[in-house]
Amino acid sequence: MDIQLQELIDKIKKDGIESASEEALKIKKQAEAEAEGIIGAAKKEADALIAAAKEDAARTEKASIAAVEQASRNLVLAFKDEIQTLLDKLVQKETGAAYGADTLKNLLPDLVKGWAAGASDSVQVLLRENDRSALEAFFRDKLASALKGGVELKTDRNLGGGFRIAEKDGRAYYDFSVEAVAELLSAYLNPRLAEILKDAVKGA
Repeated sequence: MDIQLQELIDKIKKDGIESASEEALKIKKQAEAEAEGIIGAAKKEADALIAAAKEDAARTEKASIAAVEQASRNLVLAFKDEIQTLLDKLVQKETGAAYGADTLKNLLPDLVKGWAAGASDSVQVLLRENDRSALEAFFRDKLASALKGGVELKTDRNLGGGFRIAEKDGRAYYDFSVEAVAELLSAYLNPRLAEILKDAVKGA
């Protein structure tokens, strides 16, 4: 009886241990599978986050480069406009300075005589009031014959300097005013200024 009881106890122990071992092994495998799934999901999520971060960084870098390029273009354009304005002012100032009394004395007599000879009507020479007052006596002596032939010295308040020669009926005129000559010079110089700035930007 004692032997049978002992055998029964041993069998129960053996069956229990085997069952517990199997259950433990099953739980272990399940835990390992779950752990692998969690690690795989975490790795996948980490890869997605890294890829998104790289895309964001690339977009940010591209946007930053574009912003710097645009700012550079704006700076060059603003600088070009500023330089062009200064150049226009300088050209007008120097052109005005070039139209001194001596220049007018040298230019006007031959121009007026040539114009008067080919004009079908009387001719007007338009000057700044200061220039006309200062040079009237000189012109009267130099252009006596032309003045008798219908050449008039007149004042034009809109002139900043220089002169205009025109037929009285307004059919034709030559504009040698400071404004007109400066505009012509600026029109010639500004494209060259643009090229200089363009080359300077390339070099930079």
